[in-house]
Amino acid sequence: MAKKPHFFLIVILLLFQFTFARADIYRYVDEKGTIHFTNVPTDNRYKLYLTGRNQYFPSDSYDYKKYDGLIREMARKYQVDYNLIRAVIKAESDFNPGAISPKGAKGIMQLMPETAQDMAVKNVFNPRENIEGGVKYLRQLLDKFNNNLHLAVAAYNAGENAVINCNYTIPPYDETQQYVKRVLFYLRSYSSGNSNF
Repeated sequence: MAKKPHFFLIVILLLFQFTFARADIYRYVDEKGTIHFTNVPTDNRYKLYLTGRNQYFPSDSYDYKKYDGLIREMARKYQVDYNLIRAVIKAESDFNPGAISPKGAKGIMQLMPETAQDMAVKNVFNPRENIEGGVKYLRQLLDKFNNNLHLAVAAYNAGENAVINCNYTIPPYDETQQYVKRVLFYLRSYSSGNSNF
């Protein structure tokens, strides 16, 4: 009987691997000993358990501390919450300056070519340029949506026109809905001093 829980755990992890091949997996064990898994943590009890691996985001571990001074500098320059910037970077690229998404977003803050051009970013793979462009864009979105964090984050993912066309609500796209939850989870965690991911 002792082997069955391990067997079921392996099956669950395999299902997560194929279903959410690009997602990090988080888990926590409740007071009854039940193990909970998710790819969209909404509770601070969840801890990173398995890092998603795919061709767009290599499995190498990227240290956020390397960019800490730069993030703080841009946070001050554009008056954007330092932890929000970290949360967006974590959700977008996991601090990988060479990340490229299937849709063509590039760099540590995953700027689309048009956004990079609008923000005067010449080299999207240069962390300083990319972070400054991403933070400048976040500032514009926060201003456009009256500092409504949910709408600004949704617009960063889906585009400001998608939010406007949805009558100033989070667009009903699963990717965007999950993205907003993920960024807000990271923001809460970072703001409470949890920097384990």
